[in-house]
Amino acid sequence: MVPVPHYLIVSALLFSVGAGGIFFHRNLFSIFLCIELMLHAVGLALVAGSRASGNLEGQALALLVVIVAASEALVGLAILIAVHRGRKSLDADDQTLLRY
Repeated sequence: MVPVPHYLIVSALLFSVGAGGIFFHRNLFSIFLCIELMLHAVGLALVAGSRASGNLEGQALALLVVIVAASEALVGLAILIAVHRGRKSLDADDQTLLRY
């Protein structure tokens, strides 16, 4: 049986990889995937915390995080497709709100 701190270490590593990816990637799709990675790291931490405390509240919150991640994936991919069709680029430096 794996101890709970190991799950939290893996969760922290996943979250830091996602945060680093947001700062270092230029492609909007890569940034989107890093945000998804961070959401799943939070879900893993919630499940590990609920396992440590013995109640199911953390698992219910983790289910909520998964639902939010799925909704964000649906809306985020639709926005990325619309941006790509309109601008022909997914580079974050090329996207501005002031340009038509």
